Amino acid sequence: MNRLSAFRGALLPVGLLILWEAASRAGLFSAVVLPPPSAVASRWIASLVPALPYDPATQSYAAWLFSGELPHDAVASLGRVIAGFAIGVGLALPVGLLMGTSDRLYALVNPLLQILRPIPPIAYIPLAIVWFGLGNPPALFLIALGTFFPVLVNTVAGVRQVDSIYIRAARNLGANSWTMFRRVILPAASPFVLAGMRIGIGTAFIVVIVAEMIAVSDGLGYRILEAREYMWSDKIIGGMLTIGILGLVIDGAMSRLNDHLLRWHRGLER
Repeated sequence: MNRLSAFRGALLPVGLLILWEAASRAGLFSAVVLPPPSAVASRWIASLVPALPYDPATQSYAAWLFSGELPHDAVASLGRVIAGFAIGVGLALPVGLLMGTSDRLYALVNPLLQILRPIPPIAYIPLAIVWFGLGNPPALFLIALGTFFPVLVNTVAGVRQVDSIYIRAARNLGANSWTMFRRVILPAASPFVLAGMRIGIGTAFIVVIVAEMIAVSDGLGYRILEAREYMWSDKIIGGMLTIGILGLVIDGAMSRLNDHLLRWHRGLER
């Protein structure tokens, strides 16, 4: 059944690729604007292979086609995503838990949160460059900012929506404040927290590409911008494909982590 589902799911993408290749080969649009999938795949594979030394004996310039830059850029982008995500989560979780458990703090901080939350992280790019200069610091700041608000909002919502029946039952059993928080509030809020983290990692991937186009000199975003300067459409699409693959892998890992940590929650629902 799983193989049949995978086969059905692959039909549409494969069909679109065949149609795209045929239209490109037929000359329906310029290869500079939209190169055929075969050209994109060739450029993508070439960027995976490390550069070969020039051989003066054969005077082979074909080796120049291979750059090996894609693994380096993918690792650089992924490292920024993970670091910025960790910073954002590390700040959002304690603030969210405090806001969720304290009505006074919630009333004090929530108006400011509602003002800042709709501002997209991309709007902070000029300030980030002024504050941190160029390089990794502004990129990490923007990624952490993009991660912070989804995790914070979901954490606050999860804590404040804990069923009052659980709280009353714990109090009747003599649970103190710390036990209440550790054994009741935190487990009940964990589905919301993990959902916020999954949204946050997706936002981090969006922000890192934009940040790399502005502030750093490596990474997938930088390569895509570089390719745009030279009208290398195949390289642009290859970079986009790499981003999609990395995002799919990370999202799948987050989904598996959620399922593992919320086994008890799934069991109750069933």
